[in-house]
Amino acid sequence: MEKPGELYYAIALTLIPQIGNVLGKELLTHFETAENIFNVPQKTLSAIPGIGVIRAKEIKQFKNFDRVEEELRFIEKYKIKTLFYHEKEFPKRLKHCYDSPLLLYYAGNADLNTSRIISVVGTRHYTDYGREMCENIISDLSKENVLIVSGLAYGIDVIAHKKALKEGLKTVGVVAHGLDRIYPPLHAEIAKQMTDQGGLLTEYLSKTLPDKQNFPMRNRIVAGMADATLVIETGIRGGSLITAELANGYNRDVFAVPGKAGDKKSEGCNYLIRKNKAALVTSANDVMEMMGWEEHLKDNKPIQKELFIELNEKEQNIVNLLTGVKMLHVDEIHLQSNLTSSETAATILNLELQGVIKSLPGKMYKII
Repeated sequence: MEKPGELYYAIALTLIPQIGNVLGKELLTHFETAENIFNVPQKTLSAIPGIGVIRAKEIKQFKNFDRVEEELRFIEKYKIKTLFYHEKEFPKRLKHCYDSPLLLYYAGNADLNTSRIISVVGTRHYTDYGREMCENIISDLSKENVLIVSGLAYGIDVIAHKKALKEGLKTVGVVAHGLDRIYPPLHAEIAKQMTDQGGLLTEYLSKTLPDKQNFPMRNRIVAGMADATLVIETGIRGGSLITAELANGYNRDVFAVPGKAGDKKSEGCNYLIRKNKAALVTSANDVMEMMGWEEHLKDNKPIQKELFIELNEKEQNIVNLLTGVKMLHVDEIHLQSNLTSSETAATILNLELQGVIKSLPGKMYKII
């Protein structure tokens, strides 16, 4: 029998009771590969923070490898791509989210690490105004090669996917079930088109049903894998509001299309704007400007002025990262600098005050 590979153990890791995404990544930090996690002694596992004796025992006594092999057969038969957390193909924006999945299953061809990604969410029970705003914004975004992400649900979700396909944009649907089915079934044909011009993405194994509790989990991927989330029509208790809150928690930009005062279908959007949880947008130009993407297009040869300011080690570290690149997101600066979150924020602020770097929309920074 062929020796099991890393994917074999990665799937097994996701099946272990009491080992979720956060602890799974903690284990990977210590042992580097999923295979190593299964091969180290129980005592070594139990010493890892958050694991302890009971969870270590669950790992060592895991027996459900038949289910792992079943999933591997499904992956091979339907040519499903797998994206493990520590692989470079894993969505880098999502990797910055503390509760990101350990393993993703993907049917499609869109680059999930492309330079511009917008998630579009909204109500299932849309109005003509909501449909028109969604279609107009996506139509205008088509000029800028933006990847459109949504949840393949009824309403604004599927309008966004359809319009993206029509305009030649790639679009990815994040689903709350396994890739052996499509929910809702009515969207099977558009889902098929998306696998040729975008893709379908999930953290769930085949045979996983679209159960109610899966949808909020799905929403965190929608929010986390994009540069920004655009909300188009939602009630005050809509699922889109959950996605917007998640995006804010992940330090992502949130945009909302305003609605008429008193309109129940726009109540959620108006709330986000009123509470400064979303920026008001009425066009693709608003989105592009706030994300700094227009400046990105025009500024092909950024000029760095000669620096005469004496910088400390942390400041010089960040200046070095920004030198020679157009701009970097704050999350990327934090990741590459090896500074803590608070150190990164304080150092960036100091550099801004000294006139060394400039803050751009979308939490991007560049050398002045």
